[in-house]
Amino acid sequence: MQLAFREAKKAFEENEVPVGCVIIHNRTNNIVASTRNLMQQTKNPNSHAEILAINLACLELGSKNLSGCDIYITLEPCTMCAAAIANARLRRLYYAAADRKQGAVENGIRFFNSSSCFHRPEIYNGILEEESVNLMQTFFNRIRNRS
Repeated sequence: MQLAFREAKKAFEENEVPVGCVIIHNRTNNIVASTRNLMQQTKNPNSHAEILAINLACLELGSKNLSGCDIYITLEPCTMCAAAIANARLRRLYYAAADRKQGAVENGIRFFNSSSCFHRPEIYNGILEEESVNLMQTFFNRIRNRS
């Protein structure tokens, strides 16, 4: 999770919503992908850290099936990212802070509990939650103060 926070801090410095994501191969413990939100830079609303990391991991491993990997994210995934995690068949999902507005794991639609979800990773949340909440609050306070 510390590596995901490094990515989130880079996003913060780049004026992106500070979300970082890392995918680890669970057998080798090697980092397969590490990235952050890049929506502002790419001018693409789909450039969430999770989507970018899954794309990189699939390229790195030469497979759309990431069942041998775990994903670490600094914020609860949204619906789009939860669906991508299911489609990639990631083994475990670790995330720091809940996202009461756009989260789709323990909040919102709770995607992994829905009948349209065909793969449910093991889910672990609240890891370094306070650090994630503080980073997000600092980011959005900075935006509000600029306005």
